[in-house]
Amino acid sequence: MSLLTDTGAAPDDAARTTTTATSTSTTDGHPATDSPGPDYSVLDNAAWSSLSGEHAHLAEGGDLVRRYPGDVSPFAAVRTWDDPRVWAAIIDLVGYDADFPAPPESVALPAGWVRGELFAGVQLVETDRLVGRPDEEAVVLGEADVPEMLDLVARAKPGPFLPRTHEIGRYVGIRRDGVLAAMAGERLRPAGWTEISAVATDERFRGQGLASRLVLDVVHHVRERGARAMMHAAVSNTNAIRLYESLGFVVRRRNEFGMVHTPARP
Repeated sequence: MSLLTDTGAAPDDAARTTTTATSTSTTDGHPATDSPGPDYSVLDNAAWSSLSGEHAHLAEGGDLVRRYPGDVSPFAAVRTWDDPRVWAAIIDLVGYDADFPAPPESVALPAGWVRGELFAGVQLVETDRLVGRPDEEAVVLGEADVPEMLDLVARAKPGPFLPRTHEIGRYVGIRRDGVLAAMAGERLRPAGWTEISAVATDERFRGQGLASRLVLDVVHHVRERGARAMMHAAVSNTNAIRLYESLGFVVRRRNEFGMVHTPARP
């Protein structure tokens, strides 16, 4: 099993990415320069920073391993793979014969653990070229909108959006003739950053620039909180990456996403 996550859309379309909390190699980027001192290191373990920080109130687990509730998000993370106790902590949290985000390939698995297929992705961060702006048509989406949001995600397939995902950040949409035509929002919140996620456009309304407009609306409100914007995308989703780069994001690092399967019960 793999976690399907979105963090973006192809131009006027929804991105399709596969991701977990694990990342590997790093590439050079050109980060924003409008304010000093951003901590990029937290993005190397973005899910853990989020689960142990702004989303700690949602986290299940302990000092070594944490995850979101199953109806909120499929993300889980470890504090570090260097602690030998982490393997038992993962089993304590998710159980035997279960899936968990994979460590980097350089980390050897204990006996009985099985590594699944890995998928290549990229992490993007904002630069000083990114100009967020509020969108007059954007409406904040909440619990009452969940059925429509779930329906749009099911059709556009940007990645997992669950019944309580809207609780982890601000989600906005644009309606056309009473229909939710496009949506975008916030997911992980590593310290000082916010991940833009769930960018999806109904196929009937593609080609109108709705995805870009909503991304920039989310960016505006992220910056109003004093945070910076970041995203993830699959390497294969070249259209989405080009869109985000045109808006003012830059690829910071290359990631590998996948799952490991815990051993069967002894």
